[in-house]
Parts: sequence; structure tokens; C-alpha cells
Amino acid sequence: MEDTLYGSRNQRGEWKPTELIKNAPIFAFPPQPLAALKWVFGYPGYLLPWGVFFAGVSTFVWFFLTPPLETLRTLSPGWIAYLLVRNMAMVFLFFGALHLRLYVRRRQGIDYKYNPKWIDGKQPGFLLNSQMAENLIWTFLSGVPIWTAYEVLTLWAFANGFIPWLSFAEHPVYLAVLMLLLPLIHEFHFYCIHRLIHWPPLYRSVHRVHHANINPGPWSSLSMHPVEHLLYFSGALIWWIVPAHPLLAIYNLHYAGLGSVVGHIGFDKIKVGKDGLFDTHAYAHYLHHKYFEVNYADGSIPLDKWFGTFHDGSPEAEEAMKKRRAARASRRKDGVVKSR
Repeated sequence: MEDTLYGSRNQRGEWKPTELIKNAPIFAFPPQPLAALKWVFGYPGYLLPWGVFFAGVSTFVWFFLTPPLETLRTLSPGWIAYLLVRNMAMVFLFFGALHLRLYVRRRQGIDYKYNPKWIDGKQPGFLLNSQMAENLIWTFLSGVPIWTAYEVLTLWAFANGFIPWLSFAEHPVYLAVLMLLLPLIHEFHFYCIHRLIHWPPLYRSVHRVHHANINPGPWSSLSMHPVEHLLYFSGALIWWIVPAHPLLAIYNLHYAGLGSVVGHIGFDKIKVGKDGLFDTHAYAHYLHHKYFEVNYADGSIPLDKWFGTFHDGSPEAEEAMKKRRAARASRRKDGVVKSR
């Protein structure tokens, strides 16, 4: 298989890339200005492909698929239902296209697939004994409705002047900088709530729903407990405090909602055309689903490195993770002995 040119498989058939995961150079010390610029504007990097894609989708949605200001001023079932259906359609088309190509038609087999197993068939432990069915239930009955609720309330608040609405004509530089920083803002928020729901009581009652997807696929992306959805999409509330434009709120929600698929594709690369390869940047988060206690953030901000939970895919990172586990087990054992 051609994926051996870029990685290798272990005895269980699990594929891993040869190139180790690296944090973005923007926080490197000493500073690396050329590397930082290449990361921001190069491919693959900060803006390309995902940042520009989600910003473009959000801009199109704001100008062509969002009700006018006069409509948004009054909460009414019509336009609220329209936003819900619109968001469901976007998720269905985007997640569904990836799932259809990679998991139904299996156009590239298991080339670049981290876990060689497929997610179809009977799977006890999931609702209806199906990972796919459970993923769809949590996505469409909880995830997209809660995403839409945040969007409805935020657009309504903008339209009624409860939160400041700045125009791009009057504040082009300020709003452009906010748009540029938005993926970093989302990542910081995601890291904070992610660490929170890994607190054992919340993990057992809330986050375990998402982590049931040890072998994630596109539809695992928004398969979460409703409490996790409430926390996950709460990043949009920053625009209730920071003066901005409604487009940024939509971009924020799209980056969280549609963007959740980035870490859950299950493939490192997608074949495009005859010889092209599209890098998914999914490996870091795949390792989080595999090991549960590493790579809580996306890597643009080196939060995991700062707090000792970074896993770059190397044997050394594997050994460090095992030592942390052993140290925790030892502390728990000591605590039990002392309590006796």
C-alpha cells in the first residue's frame, strides 16, 4: 500500500505517520519569525486549508443564508426553524460527504487510516448497538439544535442592540484581526472546557459519551452529551462581551460545529485526483481518542506541552505517558493505604 511511504503499521494494523506532530512555531522561543509566517500563510498551516474554508462558508452563510436584520429582531418559530434546518443540512452534506467517500464507498480502502477496523456492524455498548446510529442521534437531536440555539440568541441580541454590532466599513482592521485570531480563541476555549469535562465526575456522566468513539469517524465529531454540547458551543458567548460583527459569531459556531470533523476523520490523508493527497491534521486528536489523556488542545497554542500532556506520536511520548499513568496509580494506591 502506498501509505507506507508516509508511515507504518504495527502488528495490530494501526497506521501512524512517520512525521511527528509539532506545535505551531508562533510560541517558539527564541522566536522564529520566518517559520511562523510560513505556518500562518503556508499550506498546510493556520489559514490553509481549514481556516479559509470555514471563514468562506461562514461569509457565504451570513450574506446569503441568514435572515435580514428586521426579521432577527423578533424571535419567531419560522426563522428559528429555518436556521435549524440550514445547520442540519450543512452538517449532513459536509460530514456525509466525508463518510460516504471514506467509509461507505471506501475509495482508498485503509490507506492512511489510523485504525484498520471499520465502524459498521453490530457494536454493543452504543445506542441501538450501532456507533453510527448513536453518532447520528447525538448530532441531530442535541448537537445541531444547541448550536442553533446559541446562534439564534446571539443574532437576536445583535439585531436588538443588546450587544454591540461593529461594521466592517468602520472597523476593518480590528474585525479582520479578530477573524484571524478566532481559531486561537476557539482552541483556548476548547482546551479549558475539555480539561473540565475530563474531571472524573463529569467524565463519567458527560464526556464518556464522546469517548465511546475510540475509533472515530466523521459522524463522531458532534456525538456528545447535551451538557458537553452546551459547554462546547459556549465559545460563541465571547461575542456578547467583545464588540464585533455577527459574522464572527457565525464563524465561531461553524469553526466549532463543522470544524469538529477535522480531528475525527480517522484518516491522515485523503486521496485527491490521481496523485494528490489532502492532509487532514487529524492525528493529534486521534491520539486523544486512543489514549484519553493526551492532546486536549489542537496544537496551535502549545497548551499540552506547557501542562505535560503533549503526545507527538513518538515512542518517547508513549513512555512519558506510561510514567504519568504509573505515578497516578501510585498516588491513588498510597491514598487508599493512608485512608485505612
